[in-house]
Amino acid sequence: MKQILFVVFTTSLLFLACSSAKKAHSSTITQGFTGRITGLTGNQMPMKGADPVVPKGILTTVFIYEPTNISQVRQLGTSPTYTAINTKLVASVETDSTGAFTVALPVGSYSVFIKQDKLFYANLFDANNNIALFTVEEGKLTTVNLTVSSGAAY
Repeated sequence: MKQILFVVFTTSLLFLACSSAKKAHSSTITQGFTGRITGLTGNQMPMKGADPVVPKGILTTVFIYEPTNISQVRQLGTSPTYTAINTKLVASVETDSTGAFTVALPVGSYSVFIKQDKLFYANLFDANNNIALFTVEEGKLTTVNLTVSSGAAY
C-alpha cells in the first residue's frame, strides 16, 4: 500500500511540475522591446573582393533607463562609454548566446544601454542629445537591434 501511495504521489508531483513549466513558457511578451545585441571588432574597412563582415551576437546585459540625455551621464571622454547614468533604471535583461533578448515594458520612451565590463555602452543619439531612445507602443514589441563597435576600426 505504501508503495502504491508513493508512486501516485511521485507521479502527481511530476505532472504538476511539468504542467507549471509549460505555463511559464507559454506566456509570451506582447509589449516591450525585442531585439539583438551584436558586436564588431577589428578592421571594418571595406575591401575589394571581400565579403562584408556580419556582426556576431554577444552575451551581455541590456539596461533600460528612463529617457536619458547626454547631460545626465558621466561619459569617458567623447566615447560612447559611460561610467554613470543619472536617471532611473526601469529594467534589465540578459541576452542569450546569439545576442537576442525580449523584455516587457509599459508604454513610454526609454534609453537603452549595453553592459560592457563595468561600464555602459550606447552609440545612438537623437537631435536633442537623448541617448539610444526607443518608444514602446500599446500592445506592440519595438525592435531594438544595437551593435557594439568600440573594438572596431574604420
